[in-house]
Order: sequence, then C-alpha cells, then structure tokens
Amino acid sequence: MKKQWFCLLAALLWMMSLSCGCGIATMQSESIVASSIIDTAHNSRDSLDWKGVYKGTLPCADCEGIAASITLKSDGTFKRVLKYLGKENHVFFDEGAFVWDDAGAIVTLSSSKGETRSYQVGENVLFHLNDEGKRITGDLADLYILAKNRVDPRLEGKKWVLIELRGNAIALQEGAAAAFIRFDMETSMFFGNGSCNQFFGSYELKAGDRISFGNSGATMMACPDMQTERLFLETFGQVDNYSIGANTLSLNKAGMAPLARFVLAE
Repeated sequence: MKKQWFCLLAALLWMMSLSCGCGIATMQSESIVASSIIDTAHNSRDSLDWKGVYKGTLPCADCEGIAASITLKSDGTFKRVLKYLGKENHVFFDEGAFVWDDAGAIVTLSSSKGETRSYQVGENVLFHLNDEGKRITGDLADLYILAKNRVDPRLEGKKWVLIELRGNAIALQEGAAAAFIRFDMETSMFFGNGSCNQFFGSYELKAGDRISFGNSGATMMACPDMQTERLFLETFGQVDNYSIGANTLSLNKAGMAPLARFVLAE
C-alpha cells in the first residue's frame, strides 16, 4: 500500500514539474516576442520636430569642402544645395520627394534626375549615410553631420505689419498695401510686401535672438511713393538682432534704437 502511495505521489510531482516547466517556457517565449516589437511611437519621424533646414560642410576630395543645405518640408518634399568651395560657380541644386524607412529613422531623397541619397534623422541633425546606408565612422565622422537651423516659434509662422521705420510712425497711404513680413520656419525664408513690391529672401537665427538676412529679391513695380519701401528693404542688410514683446517685433542693429517695429497681425 505504501508502495502504491509512493508511486502515486511521484507521478503527481512529475506531472507538476511538467506543468511548471511549460509555464516558464511560455513566459520566456512571450518575453522574447515582446522585446522584438519595434517601438514605432517614439521614432524620429513621429517624435522629433524634423522639418526645417540642415546645413554643414562635407569633406571634398578635390575642393575645400562642400557647403550643403538640405530643406525637409512637411509635405514630403526637399530642396538641396551643394556648393563646392574653392570652385567658382560650382553649385549643384536639386529637389524632389523623400520617403521614410519602416523604422521611421532614415529618409531617402529622390531627385527629379532619379538620384537617391539617404540620411539618418537625429535630434536637430542629419547624418549623411554612405552608399550602403550606414553611418560614416572614423576621424571624419563629425564632418558628415548637418545641423538644423535654429527656430523661434515666437517669430516664425506669423504676419508682422510694419508700424515704425527708423523712428518714424508708418501711415498707410490710400490705395497702398500695408508693409509686412513673414518668417517661414520650414524653409528659413522670409517674404512680404514693402507697401508696393513683393520681397523674399533667406535668413538664419542664432543664439541670443540674433538674426542675419541673406540674399533677397523683390518685384520691380513702380509706385507713387517708393521712399518707405526703399528704406524698409535696406533695413534687412543692417539688422543683426531682434526682440519680441507683447504682440510686437523689433528688428535692431546692436544696441541702437529699433530700425523697424511691427505689430502682430495674425
């Protein structure tokens, strides 16, 4: 009788050990599956403010360097400018569409000429990838990083109407358009109206609310009073900083009185 009870107890313990082992195996399997799932909610495409202009100077085998500027827009298009330093008039420009990889980490730019190039998107940087789609390593690795232009939501994406120029209040002339300026965060381009002609150009924000205006252009319409517009457009070449108050913007030069003042319209 004892022998039968002993055999029954042994069989029961054996069955429990199988059951326990199966549970452990199942838990381990579930853990492996869970760890292999890609976290798509926190990738570069969805969690970073990647839209904007990226700049840097890439290494060049037969020139002083390649000044690169890449604009990634929210509509899935790009513009790229490559200037070969030390080579006069050697500038390459292309535009087209870009796509993200499945992991939401890499963008591949496809130009209208059918050429492609991939970049890994990081926090305010683009990493120039090699032909195999890998990050470049070694002593020159840092030279293959493009930094995103500084942005300022207080300034950009708004319409600023001119109310004062060189200390003089601006009175809207009958039949004339109000002079205004806008700054576009995605493209680092400014545009507006000088009260007669449309104008446009590039800008760059720097630390300490500093700003530099690049090349600009304007339409060539003739208007009865061109003095205000002329002074307004000349201001862009003199301004080096800005200040923002309660719905107001001032464009300044060093510590001098504001060269131009604006009020927020929208």
